[in-house]
Amino acid sequence: MSQGQPVNVSDLDVAQLSDVRKQLEEELNHLTNSFAQLKQAQAKFKACIENVAEVKPANRGKTILVPLTNSLYVPGKLSNPEYVIVDVGTGYFVQKTRAQALKHYTEKVEYIRTNLDTLEETISKKRENMNYLINVMQSKLQAQAQAATKG
Repeated sequence: MSQGQPVNVSDLDVAQLSDVRKQLEEELNHLTNSFAQLKQAQAKFKACIENVAEVKPANRGKTILVPLTNSLYVPGKLSNPEYVIVDVGTGYFVQKTRAQALKHYTEKVEYIRTNLDTLEETISKKRENMNYLINVMQSKLQAQAQAATKG
């Protein structure tokens, strides 16, 4: 079976169909894992939006917990609630106004949403292909079983 050229699965024997099924299962697992990771990233950006919304001028001078890592926080005072530090990726942090930070995180959430929609369509098509493949395999196995009982 050559790569890149369409093949009619009904022309394949059961062993070849089994190989194609295994490949489809691996692709589905990978795509499903990617979908879950994107959902987690989207949830983190949504949490960032909520966190930025909590930084208000009314909270100036109040004690807050500043995250150093995901599980380590230190107390600090909110000195200038008009600006926040935004992690823009790969270890880079940028000072932005609250409005700029909200826009940044909202765009990230929207970007991920469009990728999730595309990925969901791909997963759906792969599942349809898998169901079709399983039906073809079952019909071929039934035909083999009937031929064996007649012979």
